[in-house]
Amino acid sequence: MLFYKHKQYNIVFIMLKKLAIIVISIFLFSLNANAGSDGELKINKESQPKEIKDCFEKLNRATFAFNQGLDKALIKPLAEGYRNLPDPVQRGTSNAVKNLSILITIPNNVLQGDVKSALINTGRLVINTTVGLLGTIDVANKMGFPKYVKEDYGQTLGAWGIGPGCYIVLPVLGPSTLRDTAGSFANVMGGDPWYNASVHGNNEFLSEGLYITSKALSGIDFRADNIESFENLEKNSIDFYASIRSLYVQDRENKIKNNQRGSIEVLYKNEEDWEEIDNK
Repeated sequence: MLFYKHKQYNIVFIMLKKLAIIVISIFLFSLNANAGSDGELKINKESQPKEIKDCFEKLNRATFAFNQGLDKALIKPLAEGYRNLPDPVQRGTSNAVKNLSILITIPNNVLQGDVKSALINTGRLVINTTVGLLGTIDVANKMGFPKYVKEDYGQTLGAWGIGPGCYIVLPVLGPSTLRDTAGSFANVMGGDPWYNASVHGNNEFLSEGLYITSKALSGIDFRADNIESFENLEKNSIDFYASIRSLYVQDRENKIKNNQRGSIEVLYKNEEDWEEIDNK
């Protein structure tokens, strides 16, 4: 009888553990879902996003206030500490987590019918993972590969003509839509090879802890790249909630249309500044 109860407790513990991993994974994926290929949010001040239904605005605003408190208490301080690391460490970490994101980009290239980009990104992944020391050095970029453009399942659903649905702000997870939330779940339901290998794979060198760490670093790297961007947006916004909503919707539209000019850092940039960004 005791053995049976112990077995039951083990099953419940394993289920709760897997659920926690899924929730954490979606959270960490959402932290950098807005990041462009260079890790910066992009906004085009001359472009206006389509209207989106804010079906749960009162609840969304309350959740937004909670998330802002969490960001100021935890996420932003971590990002500021990350910025104090030596530049080679920051750059190597940033390159490595972007290299892992290619594992999600490649299947989405295929699903969107962009076989050419899928082949290019596969080559980029192989070169950077091997010659580039597990992606810490972007050798492919130095070899003249086209600039990396990240894709995800939410973008693929949008490319297939599926509308965003209602705008929602998830606790901890931040801004999203019904479509993008479904896309985030796809990552932990078999759509992310890195998740499959590290969490579900039987490899002594890979583990769920390594997966969570990689996603956490990706989120922190993204937040560190955009500290001033968010500060500028908040400082110049009459309604910060509405500005973030507009930013999120516009940024996702730009990505679905493969428009690289779209982010916060660009709010106050002119064409000369753009030449520098495009040539990075």
